[in-house]
Amino acid sequence: QVQLTESGGDSVQPGGSLALSCATSGNSPRLYCLAWFRQTPGKEREWIATALYPGGSDTFADSVKGRFSLIQDTAQKTLRLQLNDLKPEASAMYYCAARSPSWQNGRPQCPQSDYPGWGQGTQVTVSS
Repeated sequence: QVQLTESGGDSVQPGGSLALSCATSGNSPRLYCLAWFRQTPGKEREWIATALYPGGSDTFADSVKGRFSLIQDTAQKTLRLQLNDLKPEASAMYYCAARSPSWQNGRPQCPQSDYPGWGQGTQVTVSS
C-alpha cells in the first residue's frame, strides 16, 4: 500500500514557521485520507489535521486553527503542513498517517481516528 515519508522538522524560535512534508509513494488508492498527528513522549498522540486526498476538503483541530494550513501538491504526491506562529507547546514528533475514507450518504469523509498506516515522523522543536 501507500508508503509515507515525513520531512521538514527542525528547531525554531517561538513565533517562527516551518513547512513539513508528507511524501507518498507506492500503489496509493485513487482516493484516501491523509492526516497529521503529533506526539510528545509520555502523552497520547494528538490529531491536528486531515485531508481527503487528492482534491478534497481539509479539517483542523481547534488547537491549531488559524495558524496551521494544509497544501495538497498532487504533482509531487505530497501533503504539506504549514506551521505558523509556533509556540513551545507545539514541540513534538509530527507524523503523517493514511486510511480509507468513511462513506456517509455516498460521500467520502476523513475521520480523526483509526489510522493504520504511519510514517516514521519528523521532529519539531520550538524553544528560545
